Parts: sequence; structure tokens; C-alpha cells
Amino acid sequence: MSAKAAINKEIFAPHDERMLGAVQVKRRTKKKIPFLATGGQGEYLTYICLSVTNKKPSQASITKVKQFEGSTSFVRRSQWMLEQLCQVNGIDSNRDSPEFDLLFENAFDQWVASTASEKSTFFQILHHTCQRYLTDKKPEFINCQSKIMGGNSILHSAADSVTSAVQKASQALNERGERLGRAEEKTEDMKNSAQQFAETAHKLAMKHKC
Repeated sequence: MSAKAAINKEIFAPHDERMLGAVQVKRRTKKKIPFLATGGQGEYLTYICLSVTNKKPSQASITKVKQFEGSTSFVRRSQWMLEQLCQVNGIDSNRDSPEFDLLFENAFDQWVASTASEKSTFFQILHHTCQRYLTDKKPEFINCQSKIMGGNSILHSAADSVTSAVQKASQALNERGERLGRAEEKTEDMKNSAQQFAETAHKLAMKHKC
């Protein structure tokens, strides 16, 4: 089981939530945290997770999840409602970059994703989720590549693939219908020809008998 699947199972599923996406991160600037504040648990992996409740009306949230060294379990840390997200900063709109910032109403974090592509995927899901679940107040996306905001996103690509598949299936059915139609016409013509032949043969037989 992948780390993200395990996070969804351990952290979100028990609370009747489902994880939409996650990105593994490290801080760009380390905060000075007292030893006692971390419980002395040493190194850890951090994931920024996006989730939504299964119960209607759906509520989306962003959660910081940690996995401490030597442990197979995950721990829920800070959490914000999606409405509290004020700004998403992609740092550089001209190139693939793993760095990004998240500004909330009461917090600001500077992150580096494990890879630029993982950050891009998370941003696309985050942008789509904001458009879907937020009606009044939506966060500002700045310094983001156009593929995150527009038609080149994985979400649009998936929709395009589905549309293309439907169109191909429809075209195949139409072509099949046309072939069936032509076959029916040929069958009808053969039936008429056979009937005409039978009538002609009958007339010739009667004439010969006379």
C-alpha cells in the first residue's frame, strides 16, 4: 500500500472523509521548534493533504500529516478549512518548480515538494476543488503555470479522454447502423428479386401448360 493510500485509510476514512490528493513536502525555511514541542520523536515525513467529507453538504479541508521515523503510522497535525486558504503561490510560472507557498487566514508556510510534477498534480486538484466547493470566497492562485489553471490540466485531459471515447463509440454505432441499414436494403432487394423470379417462373409454367 502506498503512503497516500495508507494516509487516506488511517487519517480520513475513519472520519467519513476521503482524500482527494496529497503532496510530500519539506519546509524551505526551518522553524525553530523546542525539543518538547515535537515530543523528541526525531525526523519525520510531512504530507499536505486535501480531503472532503462524504456527508452532504461536502466540506473540503487541508491537513498537515506527519510520519515519524521508525513508525508505520501517520499523525494528523494542523488542519484548515478550505475557506481559510487565502493564497496559493506557485513561485515561478515560467518553469516546473517544486517550491510553493500556502497562505491561510492564520498561518503561512513555505514548502518544497518532493518533485515538481507532484506539486503540479496537487495544485491542479486543489484548483479544481476550490472551483467546485467554494462559492463566495476563493483563494488567489499566483505565479502558477497555465497548465495548472487551464485546459492542459490532468482533470481536463481526463475529461477530454472520456469525451473522445464517447464520440468514437457513437461513431462506431452510427457506422454499424449504416452497415445494418445497407444489409437490410440488400436483403429486401434480394427478396423482391426472388419474388419476381418466382412469379415469372409461375407464369411461364402456366403458359407452357396451356
